[in-house]
Amino acid sequence: MVRRLILVLGDQISPRERLSSLRDADPAADMVLMVEAAEEMAYAPHHRQKIVMVLSAMRQHAASLEAAGFRLRYVRHDDPQNTGALTGETLRAAADVQPDEILMTRSGEWRLEQAFDAMALAAPAPVIRRADDRYLCAPEDFARWAEGRRELRMEFFYREMRRRHRLLMDGEAPAGGRWNFDAENRRRLPRGLRPPARLMIDPNPVTRGLLDEMERLRPDGLGRLDAFGWATNAAEAAALADHFFADILPGFGDHQDAMARGEPWLWHGRLSAALNLGLLDPLDLCRRAEAAWREGRAPLNAVEGFVRQILGWREFVRGVYWLKMPGYLETNALGAANRLPEFYWTGQTDMACVAEVVGETLAHAYAHHIQRLMITGNLAMLLGVAPAEVNAWYLGVYADAYEWVEAPNTHGMALFADGGVVGSKPYASGGAYIQKMSDYCTCCAYDVKDRLGPRACPFNSLYWDFLDRHSPTLSANPRLAMPYKSLARMDAETRAAIAAKADSVRRALGATPRSDPQDEGRVST
Repeated sequence: MVRRLILVLGDQISPRERLSSLRDADPAADMVLMVEAAEEMAYAPHHRQKIVMVLSAMRQHAASLEAAGFRLRYVRHDDPQNTGALTGETLRAAADVQPDEILMTRSGEWRLEQAFDAMALAAPAPVIRRADDRYLCAPEDFARWAEGRRELRMEFFYREMRRRHRLLMDGEAPAGGRWNFDAENRRRLPRGLRPPARLMIDPNPVTRGLLDEMERLRPDGLGRLDAFGWATNAAEAAALADHFFADILPGFGDHQDAMARGEPWLWHGRLSAALNLGLLDPLDLCRRAEAAWREGRAPLNAVEGFVRQILGWREFVRGVYWLKMPGYLETNALGAANRLPEFYWTGQTDMACVAEVVGETLAHAYAHHIQRLMITGNLAMLLGVAPAEVNAWYLGVYADAYEWVEAPNTHGMALFADGGVVGSKPYASGGAYIQKMSDYCTCCAYDVKDRLGPRACPFNSLYWDFLDRHSPTLSANPRLAMPYKSLARMDAETRAAIAAKADSVRRALGATPRSDPQDEGRVST
């Protein structure tokens, strides 16, 4: 007899007390279902490291639940009876064990919630879905905060979250007298300064077996496997967090926006993949960071920046996702309709910055937030790449990407496809910003100072042409007043030359118009 059949998803790898569906589960009466679904492995062009990380975490979590006495039905991807879908396997299990009810914690993606809605109509037992309270702001609370606001701005949401969770507060005032220390976190990396050595997680036996399996099954799949270093269980995630707070957090703030050749990690946390799997607790991380400041082990600008990324930005984009779906990903405010260039999949380009970032992405399934925003995202926006193609790329190539967090960051912040729901302006730039914040331009085939010549940095003509083409939409934005004043000083001949150069750059890079309107959802790999 089975009282409850409890479906646990691949990003719900959390202790029983943290996951709503398992919190009151009875090992003697309930059965846990976990499924390696082909649909989930293939709905985006996933990096091979990401697939290995999730499957390894699932298998180890299943073993820990069995050790705690639970009856477990674990369906591997190569099981001949596996239907390939979470819903199909849930219905198959329910037909076999005849539970009194089917229970799950709500998923993190709209498409899955729709699939589970349909499944509930066909299920032989009631389907109960509980809220996922591992996050710090429920979608309903975010909707109440957003109601009646003309604009949704993370900064004001973040302040409310600080008050609610009593983080970095001195009474009713923000610690240090300011809510935000971001202005202190934009320093270029000084020559000769190198970040601390990073802890890399050696693959455990389960992970090693999956790496071998992935190499055998997908030898030509996306991304390298040899540099795998992700946490796949609670102990490994705790080790990464301990290392971050002891060795990395003190330098986290100053060079948060810096980029450097051969330095994929710098002082970034590398915690988001484990956090989004459920292996780490966001509130615990924030409290540990605050304790480090109050005990004098880390400066306030570093701690506030870290807390803002988790308590502010992470919760904000999740709130936007659930508030605006399902129509959110259908928006295309800038009318972008070009193809994603092939070098996004290979890293083979003469643009040193893009080659470096895509190369690191393929090697590690990782790039830090400025690389994602100001290199690959900025370029895709300037090239006018269709949002669906860019969203699919980001969703697939990064180990920490799930649609609830990827979509607002990419569709909204990087592409401005939502017209300003997430960001107050498009984060567009020419080569000058990249030169200021990195050393990429020192070894590039292109001249970052040139706009129109044969070796001109592609970002330069693309940037000014972007502003010119979208002037009717963007010129009134007060945050773009300075670049539009500069554009206004250019004569018609110069602007025509820029437009012609930008058009030739787009064609040379492969960002050509998609001839078939039905290509919108098609992704090349």
